[in-house]
Amino acid sequence: MQSIIEYTVTAIVCLISAIIIQRIFIKERKEGSGEKAIKGIMWFGLAILVWGLGAILNLILVFGFQWNPSNKIIIYIGVLVSLTNSLFILLSLPSIEHNKRRGIVVRLVQKFSTKDFIGVFFGVLAMIAFVFIATSVNNIEISNNFIWLIDIPISVVVALSLLYELNKAFASRQMRFMYLPTLVLFILIMIAVTHRIIPQDRAIQLVDQEFWSIAGSITAISFKFLFILLFSILLYSWKFLSEKEQQQGLADKLASDNLKLSKRVEQQELANESHLDTIKSMKSELIALREATKIDLSERQKEVLGNLAYFGSNKSYPEIAELMNISNDGFQTHIHQIKKTIEYKWQRW
Repeated sequence: MQSIIEYTVTAIVCLISAIIIQRIFIKERKEGSGEKAIKGIMWFGLAILVWGLGAILNLILVFGFQWNPSNKIIIYIGVLVSLTNSLFILLSLPSIEHNKRRGIVVRLVQKFSTKDFIGVFFGVLAMIAFVFIATSVNNIEISNNFIWLIDIPISVVVALSLLYELNKAFASRQMRFMYLPTLVLFILIMIAVTHRIIPQDRAIQLVDQEFWSIAGSITAISFKFLFILLFSILLYSWKFLSEKEQQQGLADKLASDNLKLSKRVEQQELANESHLDTIKSMKSELIALREATKIDLSERQKEVLGNLAYFGSNKSYPEIAELMNISNDGFQTHIHQIKKTIEYKWQRW
């Protein structure tokens, strides 16, 4: 009954979480988030999905077909699910953002392409599993839990790497208070690992069988809950910081553009002031030029110029003088005075 409850709760929680994470993945991909972050969300969602599918399969075998939870096939399926989950968690670790040095496991994952790493991971484990299965499948004296020895080292390595990367990420986000939950997650994983490897018939010699089963179920459910919670907090803290950095970057860009615009306005104002000064100077020079070239003539001289301009092309000087009722000598004297005045002005200018 406890196994059925464990499988049911695990299936419901993990599948719902996987669906939510899948929606987040689609949303982030549409918004054009960083490739590393998108892949991290994808691998994390797949890790949760594998737990949920494994729980459903175990529920079908135990509840539907009435298989014993200690059946070899169920244990083999559990090992495969755990290894696949460990693989996806390892692939998600490089997406955990922090400014510290990466752990050795993450650096190893980053050296391979995703396809190559998956091939190496399952290739090596398949060879090891073949040896374990060949040794234990027909040997009734060997406990079914013996096959878990394949998964134990991987689970420990994943737990240590997860503890390291999560702590570094939370430290970078000024969230050191999350050290305790990550430590609790690591301890729960270690307890779950211990519970797997110790055969039940050996364990009940030291503790009550019901207590041993309940402890195993609670531990298995608890560390999955905590794992999902920590990654969700990490995801949303990353999203918050990413948006904050984008807003800060936009604010810095606007401030920079504003500064450039202010400089351009200042330069334009200086240029306008220079143009205004030039215009004022040109006006002053023009006024001075007009004053310098201004010719002051008497009324009689102006009359002479007017008649000369009007009749000059048709009449001679004596004729124009006669029209003005002055002598020819007087007319020519006025012309001579006008010429002298003009020559004087041009010489001064």
